[in-house]
Formats: sequence, structure tokens, C-alpha cells
Amino acid sequence: MSSATDQLNDTHLHQVRTRILDWYAQNARKLPWRQPDTTAWGVLVSEVMLQQTQVARVWEPWLAWMQRWPGPAELAAAEPADVLIMWGRLGYPRRALRLHETAKAVVEHHDGVLPADPEKLLALPGIGEYTAAAVSSFAFGIPEVVIDTNVRRVHARIFTGDGAAAPSLTAAERRLAATLMPETTTEHGVAQANTWNVATMELGALICTARAPKCQECPVLDQCAWVAAGKPEPTTVAKTQSWNGSDRQVRGAIMGVLRAQGAIDVVHLQATVEATGRLGRHVPEDTQWNRALNGLVADGLATLKHEVLALPGTEN
Repeated sequence: MSSATDQLNDTHLHQVRTRILDWYAQNARKLPWRQPDTTAWGVLVSEVMLQQTQVARVWEPWLAWMQRWPGPAELAAAEPADVLIMWGRLGYPRRALRLHETAKAVVEHHDGVLPADPEKLLALPGIGEYTAAAVSSFAFGIPEVVIDTNVRRVHARIFTGDGAAAPSLTAAERRLAATLMPETTTEHGVAQANTWNVATMELGALICTARAPKCQECPVLDQCAWVAAGKPEPTTVAKTQSWNGSDRQVRGAIMGVLRAQGAIDVVHLQATVEATGRLGRHVPEDTQWNRALNGLVADGLATLKHEVLALPGTEN
């Protein structure tokens, strides 16, 4: 059976590219990290904050973060506790510590300047394949192939007829994404390739969404293999864990107390967390409390000494 890459038609691909690029030119959101004066560091901060987090929740925190720590040097000099407090309720606070580590590495190894080299970006702590490619493309104009969840879903629906991408990135998806990129032999082609990266991402975020796609507003409705096939249900669905009652919910509630108080005696922790209301009706068992607490300590998000739980760097 031939792959989607094998079946690509040049005329079809040109039409899809042109329509999506034109759509993006008219509909791109004016996000603060997309402004012309945004630094490469600002782009990196946005990409880290946007991982598994909606744009609406990132907008104000990004502005506040960049005002306080506009570059790697400023963030590298900050205390870990302040970094975690500033991260607030963005979720997955380990991202904040990784960003802090990245800032230190940029100061130590790159004279405080984020390197404009995909391989050097990838070598920085906490920066994976997607983030390195995104910063290369969006900040430095280097047309790396950028593949995130939105891009994968758009590619799957338009070119393979699947309602969703595979649970994890496959070699076939990589080949398809690389084939779909505009040619980069000219300056115009490079610019178009970088725009293609963000345009497909934007289409997936605004129109070709996972749960309620706005197909009638899609610029390539008549070119979409998924629509042509009658919008079949995905053959594989990624499993998601409910937030309510999860370890993440308990960890987040504990971190909320630590951000507010800096430190707390473990004997008072459960009652204090429950008083915040952040657990709703969920009442964790002792095993879940211990798992959440020990997990935060193991991840470097908190310290535990003499039965006092504290943000790193605030211990007595």
C-alpha cells in the first residue's frame, strides 16, 4: 500500500499550500511573541510556555515574564523559587526549571546569546526536537521542519484522510512533513517555508481543531481527504488522563500553597491545601499525598527538610 507521500500530486500540493498561506496572511492572530521586535529568547520562552497550554493562558504570563527577565542573563541570575512563583498556574512547573537551566547554559556556553543553530539549540537542557525546530524557524528564519500536534492533525486530515494523527510521531509523518515544505533554494522559498510552518500550526489551532473542526471555514475544504472520506472516526485515539483526582491536580494544589507561602510544615499541608479549594471534592488518600509530595521533591520543585516542605532556595 502506497504512503501519503507517494500519492502526493504537485498540483494538489501547490493548491493546498497557496490557500493555507493566503488564509494565514488574512487570519493570523496578532500574538505578542510574533511581533517583529520579539527577540529569539522571547520566542523560546513562548514555545516553552505553550507546551500543553492554551494561548489564552500564556499571553499575560509571557508579557510579565519578559518584562521581568527579558533575556537569558536576567533569568539565569534569578532564584529558582522566584522562577516557580512567576510561573504561577501555567502548569507543568518543571518547564520553568528547565527554562532556568537553559538560561544558565546560554550564559555559560554562548555568552548570553541564544545560538542561531538548530544543533546547538537542541543541545541546550530542556530543549527537544520540536522546540529547537520552532525557534530556528520562527526566530532565526532557518526553515527547519516544525511538527507539533496541530501540524500533525492538519497533515493527517488533508493528505491521509485520518481524523487524527498517530499517538506518537512516526517516520511516515516526518517524511510527509518534510515533503510538504516549500523549496528553500531561494530567499523567497525560505520565507515561504517558515511561514508554512506557522500557517499549518495556526490552521490546526483555529480551524482544524481536534474536537470541533470548523470545516466550512477551512480554506482547503474541497482538498481534504478526511472530508472526502466522510470524516471517519480516528482509528487510534491517544489516551488522556482526567485532571480531577489525578496526581497532577494534587501536585498543582501543593505548588499553589508553596508559591503563596514559600514553605509549610508537612503536618499542616493537607489541611492548608484543602482550604484553598483547588482540589474541589477530591479527597486524596495518604498514598496519593505522599506520591505527590515525594514527586515534587524528586523533580526539584520542592525540598523537604525537618518535615518542612519548601520551594527550592527558601529552606531555613
